[in-house]
Amino acid sequence: MTLHTGSLYWPTTHKHTAVYPKLTGDAECDVLIIGGGEAGALMAYTLSEHRVSTILVEKNTIAGGSASANTGLIQFSNDKMLTDLAKKIGEKAAVQFYKRCLKATDDLEVITKRLTYKSDYKRRKSLFYASSKGDEKKLRKEYDMLKKHGFPVSLLEPHEIRSLFPFEKEIAIISDLDAELNPYKLAVSLVQEASRNGVQVYENTEVLGHDFSDGGGRFRTTKGTIRAKKVVYATGYETAEFTTIKKAVLNRSYAITTHPVKDLNMWYDRALIWETARPYLYMRTTPDNRIIAGGLDVSASEPESDPDKVKGKGWELLSLVQEHFPIRDLAVAHEWSATFGEAKDGLPFIGRHPKHENVYFLLGYGGNGTVYCTIGAEIIKDLILYGYSHDAPLVALDR
Repeated sequence: MTLHTGSLYWPTTHKHTAVYPKLTGDAECDVLIIGGGEAGALMAYTLSEHRVSTILVEKNTIAGGSASANTGLIQFSNDKMLTDLAKKIGEKAAVQFYKRCLKATDDLEVITKRLTYKSDYKRRKSLFYASSKGDEKKLRKEYDMLKKHGFPVSLLEPHEIRSLFPFEKEIAIISDLDAELNPYKLAVSLVQEASRNGVQVYENTEVLGHDFSDGGGRFRTTKGTIRAKKVVYATGYETAEFTTIKKAVLNRSYAITTHPVKDLNMWYDRALIWETARPYLYMRTTPDNRIIAGGLDVSASEPESDPDKVKGKGWELLSLVQEHFPIRDLAVAHEWSATFGEAKDGLPFIGRHPKHENVYFLLGYGGNGTVYCTIGAEIIKDLILYGYSHDAPLVALDR
C-alpha cells in the first residue's frame, strides 16, 4: 500500500539515520513488533526501558511510512471535541481520555530529552478557532467543558484574537502545554536508542505469514522464522491482520512546507493553529522558520497519484496560509499527499486482540497519532508485563 506521494520534508532534516540488517535466519524473542514507524518505535523503546527481549521488523526502512508524512502537531485536544466525545462514550470516560492525552504530551517531552538525537520537541500554545459564526456556540460549550475539568485553556474574544494575530475570527480557545516535534527524527532516534538497549532491529524484513497454534507465534519471513511469545502489530494504515477495522475510515490528506520565512513576528508565540471546520486547516512553524500546513482531506484510501494535482493542492494550502499571515514571497518547498486514518468514534485502536491472547495492536488512528502511539506503548507494555492497564478499555479493539 502506498502511504504518501510527492516531496516529503522531514527526511531531509536528519542525516544520521542508522541502517539495520535484513533478517537472514531464524530468531527468537519474548515480543515481536511488526512495523517501524512511530508506533513501532515508541513500543520498542518502551519495552527496551524494561529490558524485555524484543525484535522489531520493518518491511521497508525505519520511519519510511506515515512518520515521514506526519506534520508533527502534539495536542491533547482531538479531532473529536471533548463535548462530542462525551456524547459518544460518556463524560467521565471522555475526560479520562483527554487527560491521558495531556499526560502523553508530558511523557513525550521526557522521552525526547533522553534521546541521543533530538527530535525538535518544543512546547507550544495551540489556537483552536471557530471557522464560522455558526461554530461560535459549540466552541464556547467546548471551552466550558474543558475549563470545568481543569484543562489549561483560555477563551479569546474577537478583539483579543486581533491583538495577537493578523487575522480576525469570531472566537477561539487557546491552550497551553501542547507541542511540536519532528516525527521522522523521533522515530529513527527511538529505534536507535532501543537498539542500544538490546532490541534486535531488522529492516527490509517482511512478515509473510504467522502461526499461533502453539500458544506463542511463529512468523515467517523471506529468509527465516521468528518465534515470539507475544506480537505487537504496529502496522498503521496497512493493517490487514485477522479482521478489517470496520470502525475506521481512511482519507486522503495534503500538506506543505514552505521555504524559510525571514520574519515570523506576526505569528504569536508560534502557536499551533487549527479550526472547527471539517475537514480543517492546521498550521505550525519549524525551527528553521518554515511554515507547515495541512488539510483539504477527501474520502479516498490512497494518496493522490497525480503530481500536478498534488502541486495544485499545495498552492491551495499556501493561499489559505496567506489569508491568515500576509507574508511576502511565501513559497512552497515541499508538497505531499498522504493516507490518513481515523476512527468513527474519535479513539485509536490499542490493546489485545479479542480472540488471540498474545496478540496486540498499536494503531494510532486519528489526527493525534503521535500522542495516541505514546499512550498505546504504555498501555501495551502494562498489558504485557502486568496483565492490566487502567486505560485499555477506552481504546480496546472490540469496544
